[in-house]
Amino acid sequence: MYPMPTKAELQTFLRTRRSIRRFKADPVPASVLTDILHTATFAPSAHNRQPWRFMVMIDSSAKKHLSDAMAGEFQRDLEKDKLPLEEITKRVNKSRERINSAPVVVILCVDMSEMDAYPDTRRRKAEYIIATQSTANAGMQLLLAAHAEGLGGVWVCSPMFAQDTVQKALNIPKSWEPQAMLLIGYPVEIPAPREKKPLLEVTKFL
Repeated sequence: MYPMPTKAELQTFLRTRRSIRRFKADPVPASVLTDILHTATFAPSAHNRQPWRFMVMIDSSAKKHLSDAMAGEFQRDLEKDKLPLEEITKRVNKSRERINSAPVVVILCVDMSEMDAYPDTRRRKAEYIIATQSTANAGMQLLLAAHAEGLGGVWVCSPMFAQDTVQKALNIPKSWEPQAMLLIGYPVEIPAPREKKPLLEVTKFL
């Protein structure tokens, strides 16, 4: 049994996670990928229903198929925003490149099929929110598990704007609703920490 890190070491570990957007071409070993996904499933969840689902892509053709499908949706949205064609092309190409260059792409989904069903709108809404909160917990745990393995990762929200497109492109089960995309790999570099809001600005003690 390995000795547990000290409290100070754990706090430092948690505070040194960064959002990594540029990755080396090195593949992530299957055993490492399995370990971080397994660790993600130890996140807390409402009613312990564990509504998170992971669609994992390491195959380049699968990633390209997804990036092409999402690019089309992204371009249509930007055209509705009436952005200049040059800016649209730049943003769409950047989105494609991020997906295709990540060694691992994980579509994080929520599955409501095992959550409680209620007859009223108020409780149905609450149940959906706590399921998505639970799924987000698993996503954050996955990123921390990747960090523990020397990997970098970034949380990308774009699937929320193209849920149907993502589902169809990857043939995801209907009950798996895309919530986020996690890009994972060995970082090219570790960026400096960004400035955080002062604790007293975001906290109230009673």
